[in-house]
This record gives sequence, C-alpha cells and structure tokens, in this order.
Amino acid sequence: MLDYVRFVVFFVKTFTKAHEPAHARYSRRMSIALETVLAKAGLRSSPDEFLGLVEDAARRLSPPNPNPAEYFSADQRETLTEVGLDLRPRQPHEPDSRARAVAAQAVLRDSALTVSDAADTLKVDTSRVRHRLAAGRLVGWKDRGGWRLPAWQFTGSGVLPGLEIVLAALPNDQPPLVVAAFMTTPQEDLQIGGAPGTPRQWLLAGGDPDRVAALAAVLGTPA
Repeated sequence: MLDYVRFVVFFVKTFTKAHEPAHARYSRRMSIALETVLAKAGLRSSPDEFLGLVEDAARRLSPPNPNPAEYFSADQRETLTEVGLDLRPRQPHEPDSRARAVAAQAVLRDSALTVSDAADTLKVDTSRVRHRLAAGRLVGWKDRGGWRLPAWQFTGSGVLPGLEIVLAALPNDQPPLVVAAFMTTPQEDLQIGGAPGTPRQWLLAGGDPDRVAALAAVLGTPA
C-alpha cells in the first residue's frame, strides 16, 4: 500500500508539472532569477516585496505619459543627467530608459536602514541615531512614518570615514536619489589607483574628505 501511495503522489506531481500553464512556469523561473539577483546584491527583500517597491517607485516617478524633467528643478535635472539618468519624455519608438531611475529608487529604498538597523550597526541607542539625524550627522528621509537611512553612508562597523564633513557641504535641496547617485558614481577628480573612484570608495580608501566635500558643495548647481 505504501508503494502504491508513493506512486500516486509521484504521478500527481509529474502530471501537474507537465500540465502547468506555461506562464506560471515562466513566472516561477523569473521569481527564482530575481531572488538570485537580490541575494547577490545583498538586498533583503523577497521578489514580491522588491517588485512592490518597484511598482511604488514607478507610480511616484513615472505617472502616465510623464515628462520626468518637470519633477525637478533645473539644477537637479542637470545633476541627475550628469550621473546618467535620462529625464526626457519617452518617444513611442524608444525603450523606456526611465526604468533605470525607477529601479534605482527601489534599490535605494530597499537597501536603506531603519533607525534600529543603524543603531545596531553603530552599536548605539536608537535615540542617538535620531539625534545624529537631527544634527545632520546622518542623512535620511521619512517613509511611511519611519526614518530610512541610505546604506551608502555606513560601513560594516560604523559610518563612512569623513561622512560628517561631506554631509555638512551638501546642499539641503538635493533629494536622496541625487545624493546616492553622486556618492556611488566615479568622479574624475577622485583618482584611486589611476582610475576614477566613487566618493564612497575614496573615503573608504582613506582619501581626504575635503575633496569629496568640495564636489558635494556644488551638487545640483550649473557646471
């Protein structure tokens, strides 16, 4: 009887898989692929959670038939363009390159730390994290009632070296996506081993934070 039951279970599983709709099999493969990508990137969301973030970012950044440039000041548009984001309206014959901005926004939100996460990283009380946010010694934004702190400003055991000097130089009107793009985009003025490094890489390598602060101070201003 046990062998018969095993045979029936095996048959049902095999039959079900063979007759599973093609779109369901494709969806499952895509979910596994996305899960692998998220794991390699160190992002802590499930595929469904991450796609929810992408959907939310798409609603915020790309309403129907948008002109993305209208959502930013002239200075912010120039800065976003310099770091590689395409803010032009999409033409009917063109692929939607604005998807990069949506994905970047989703990754920024998903990789951000909560106040509790930051407190654990810094080994301090959550009240100290909020104090640093209020004093401009950490940067973050309010999302659904709680603070979110972008991951680029942290290392495995503390804050990025020279962070306070850089944050003090940043213009107050720059949105988190612009600042994150700046901190993670190679800059010609920050040479590391003969190649342009990102501000984050420069600071991690022990570079002079004043060099990064000088670049940060003009973020969003005409070249």
